[in-house]
Amino acid sequence: MAEIKPFNGLRFTEKAGAVGEVCCPPYDIINAQEKQEYIAKNPNNIIRLELPKIAPEDTDAAYAQAADCLNGWLENEILKCDGNPGIYVYEMEFGVQGKSYSVKGFVSLVKLEEFSKGVILPHEETLSKAKADRFNLMCATGCNFSQIYSLYMDEDGGVFGLINKASCGAPDSSYTDGDGVTHKLWCVYDEDVINTVAAKMADKKLYIADGHHRYETALRYKAHIAETQPDNIGSSEYVTMMLVNMENSGLVVFPTHRIVRDLPDFDYNSVVEKCKDYFEITPYLNREKGEIGLEKAYAENKKAFVLFTGDNNYTLMVLKDTALMQTLMPQASKALRELDVSVLHTLVLERIFGIDKENMANQVNLTYTRSADEAIAAVDGQRANCCFLLNPTRVSEIRDVAAAGEKMPQKSTYFYPKLTTGLVMNKIF
Repeated sequence: MAEIKPFNGLRFTEKAGAVGEVCCPPYDIINAQEKQEYIAKNPNNIIRLELPKIAPEDTDAAYAQAADCLNGWLENEILKCDGNPGIYVYEMEFGVQGKSYSVKGFVSLVKLEEFSKGVILPHEETLSKAKADRFNLMCATGCNFSQIYSLYMDEDGGVFGLINKASCGAPDSSYTDGDGVTHKLWCVYDEDVINTVAAKMADKKLYIADGHHRYETALRYKAHIAETQPDNIGSSEYVTMMLVNMENSGLVVFPTHRIVRDLPDFDYNSVVEKCKDYFEITPYLNREKGEIGLEKAYAENKKAFVLFTGDNNYTLMVLKDTALMQTLMPQASKALRELDVSVLHTLVLERIFGIDKENMANQVNLTYTRSADEAIAAVDGQRANCCFLLNPTRVSEIRDVAAAGEKMPQKSTYFYPKLTTGLVMNKIF
């Protein structure tokens, strides 16, 4: 099953500056302006390595520039590998809607396995453009700069007990980011602790929560190295992961909303009429009542979403009977076909709007956002025909879909908070 091992973590030294100035959020939620702001604050920010190509004028030469920057930082000991192999306990403390949460896991190398082996399981589809970017960066730098976020079952709390005890002292690194999330890292070099954790993880499956693109890229990179450098594989057969027990009460998943745009013949009344056979329709709500309806449906485990078409018109749509999804998705498991996003994509976007899966993957008429405000503003600003506000996917649903060997539609989940980039990295070569 899952094979983990320690590694000599690549970390910033005191020469780099304050830890909060050299770390950054994941590459896929940073825009070009934010990148420049991070660099202006500290030119040693990890963003220079993790996201070399972002602006329209950037060329593939940016990857080589990132490699040159990495080599310069290593030479000047701005970055340095730890002298001993270890695992790294990582905790995020944060608040959501007035409640305090904490998620603690550990970062280690994990042996890459094809999904078909059932050891490491994905839960959603990926987009090819992002994978090409990550592959080019790995080829240029030979590094994992950020971790894949994965979950595992730990019913007796044995693994968590070990890492929690190993992190009872002051952290080796700590900072609070602009969103109020405190990130803490403990370096664990004790061989007995590492070996015990590895032994307890050996019978577990890993469920990818965030980082599907990076995992598929790591598989491609492993094959690339095996073909081009068979006598020098380094640690290319492994990838760094942040591993968190699925029973952790601090796990928070946000929904990802859908924005529908550029449909030539969109008509609200026509959409509602076509949906009446499948959904209980409550039209002309304001936002507050629409969101209350969503929360009620979530508490009752009903499949629902809110359609917003502008002019303060929020329409609550609650699926009448889940049996319909079995007819529409006969090959899918119950776990997959009864997801809110499956109902929306299959029954509404495909069947009623005529937006097929390829269109969705290429984001021709569909875009995604975690921000309900952004989705609503796109409609109010007449940049979109409508948007759909969703409930979050449950962690148990993610597990069940992955365990069935299936994948959710892309952008079905948003684990919060995102792992920071820059606390610890892995130099493959």
